[in-house]
Amino acid sequence: MYLKLIIIFSLLFIPLQTFSEEDKLVIFHTPSGKLVIELFSEDAPKTVENFLKLAESKFYDRTIFHRIIKDFMIQGGDPLTKPGAYEHTLQWGTGTAGYTILAEFNDIKHKRGIVSMAREPDDPNSASSQFFIVHKDSPHLDGKYTAFGRLVTQESYETLDKIISLETAPNGIAFQWGEGEILKSEVVSRSQIPDLLELGNPERMEKPTGEISGAQYLNKKLGFSFTAPEGWILQQPQKTQPTIPDVAAVGPKVNGIPPAIYISVNEKNGKSLDDYITEVKNSLQKSIELGELVILSEDKTLVNEKNAYEINVIQAFANDASNIVKMKLRSVIVSGPDKFYTIGYANSEENFDSILPLFEESVNSFTILQNETSLQTTPKSEDNGGGCLIATAAFGTELAPQIQLLREIRDNIVFQTNSGTVFMTSFNSIYYSFSPTIADLERQNPIFKETVKIAITPLLSTISLLQYVEIDSEAEILGFGIGIILLNIGMYFVAPLVLFYRFKK
Repeated sequence: MYLKLIIIFSLLFIPLQTFSEEDKLVIFHTPSGKLVIELFSEDAPKTVENFLKLAESKFYDRTIFHRIIKDFMIQGGDPLTKPGAYEHTLQWGTGTAGYTILAEFNDIKHKRGIVSMAREPDDPNSASSQFFIVHKDSPHLDGKYTAFGRLVTQESYETLDKIISLETAPNGIAFQWGEGEILKSEVVSRSQIPDLLELGNPERMEKPTGEISGAQYLNKKLGFSFTAPEGWILQQPQKTQPTIPDVAAVGPKVNGIPPAIYISVNEKNGKSLDDYITEVKNSLQKSIELGELVILSEDKTLVNEKNAYEINVIQAFANDASNIVKMKLRSVIVSGPDKFYTIGYANSEENFDSILPLFEESVNSFTILQNETSLQTTPKSEDNGGGCLIATAAFGTELAPQIQLLREIRDNIVFQTNSGTVFMTSFNSIYYSFSPTIADLERQNPIFKETVKIAITPLLSTISLLQYVEIDSEAEILGFGIGIILLNIGMYFVAPLVLFYRFKK
């Protein structure tokens, strides 16, 4: 599978659709009352566009707020919660719109009433249709989830309070889940709502944080990260053809043509870099023979100590019936452990050199992640009762926000180093050998669940210390990790032994 230039160049002439109707509001009608949501299209344009599209198409009608965590948030937007769409409520929370959208992390604080996109903890670009509404200020989410809207009427906040107060099972599903059902959604103009609150601008962080800052892009599923030029729009095109790139960054138009930097990821399947280069050149041969394409230069090189191949070509395209545009393309193919990464830059011939330094910065920032895995993903297994004993003990309790914070620490601190990744892999292999059994016992016995909750509280307190430290190297994560392990050994083993010895003596 390889990239064909004509597909990429054709992609450049597809106009970018932006949703600039900032006066549109979304209303969700529920048995508990209305939820009126204003949208922040300047902070998260693609997310707002997606949310409006789903609301206008009635996608959210008859969906449930399927995850309710008191003093934290309510989560909804899963199409599998619709009547007849599921076989068991265990499926709730696993549905999507059939595609994902790129994260648009921004500096909006996750204050009460903020609407933000739900996603997988280990993939910032896995958001689709599910969203959550913050009930209690949650600063640990700032910069890590795409905030794109806010409740704007007094009734909306009262409705939020009613839904959050519903009694829930340990998995966060309300026993009276019908009270949290979106019966109908509608999109209206701001002028149609007479009782809007004067909330002013949303509160913002002094400095944005998170896995994506500005144009920083990280994709653990595809196994790479890179920095796109500041102000460019990051897109993840739908892969209707294998030749469509996996990620594209599109810049502002110059003389009607937008420059683009894109990345395509392909499995090696036992091929060497030379084999892959031969395939790429063979794919260009027909265009060369027809005189449509000329190879300007090619050379083997290195990109961050990885073997790579660079090729520069020029090709003429008809922009309209009377205008021929010469496009230049530079492609850099990087050979990873299991995949080939093609980083390309396309622009008109006259503007190519002016943007070239930005492309070179993106190439220099390109990093293959240590935990690169196969592109062939396997479906997630359903949780039929077993699970994480810590999460089970915390569900529906005051510890739930702390668990969410620990997940963020794991994803944004521990997993960002080799030592942390190796430790978590080893820890999980041991932990999940007994955790599901204990989690089942917690669900069956409330007293046992309370016992586990009390037991894990000191552990959660020690791990949460990582949010207050700055870790910039393998040695630091190793040092802090060993310190936390020793601290827990002291609390759970040494201290009880000392007390037992003194008592016995």
